[in-house]
Amino acid sequence: MYSEKVIEHFQHPRNVGEIEKADGRGKVGNPICGDIMKLYIKVGENEKGEKIIEDIKFKTLGCAAAIASSSMLTELVKGKTFTEALKISKNDITGSLGGLPTIKLHCSVLATEALNEAIYDYLSKNKLSIPEEVQKKHERIQEELKKAEKQYKEFIRVQEKFLEGK
Repeated sequence: MYSEKVIEHFQHPRNVGEIEKADGRGKVGNPICGDIMKLYIKVGENEKGEKIIEDIKFKTLGCAAAIASSSMLTELVKGKTFTEALKISKNDITGSLGGLPTIKLHCSVLATEALNEAIYDYLSKNKLSIPEEVQKKHERIQEELKKAEKQYKEFIRVQEKFLEGK
C-alpha cells in the first residue's frame, strides 16, 4: 500500500522535464523492474561561493514508487550544495514519502544513483575534483550497466529510445 505522499508525488510530480543545456546529466536503470531515470541539474553558487544545485528536473519511466522517488529527490536537493545533496539517502527519500513497500525500496536507491551520476557528469566535464565516494559509486553503477547490457539487451534498447525522446 502506498502512502498519501507517494500517491501525491506520483499523480502530481514536481520538477518533471528536461533542462536544456543541463550542467550535469545522470541516467540509471534497473533491468529487472524496468525503471529508467534521467536527471538533469543546473549548477549555481551560493553566497559562500559553493556549487549548488540551482535547478533539477527528471524524466522517469517506471512505477508510482519510481516517479514519486524521483520527484521527492528533486524537492530534497534543490538549492543544496553537492556535499549536502550527496548525503541524501534512500532512507531520506522513503521517509519523506511516508514509506515505500519493501519491494519498491530500490526506486529510492535509483534516485540517489541518478543524482550521483549527474554530479559526477558535472564534475568530470568541468575537470573538477571528484570525491572518492562519488567516483566509486559511479564505477559500480557503470559496471552494473555493463552487466545489464549483456543480460538485458532489449531493456537497454528501450532505455536508449526513451532517453533519446523517441
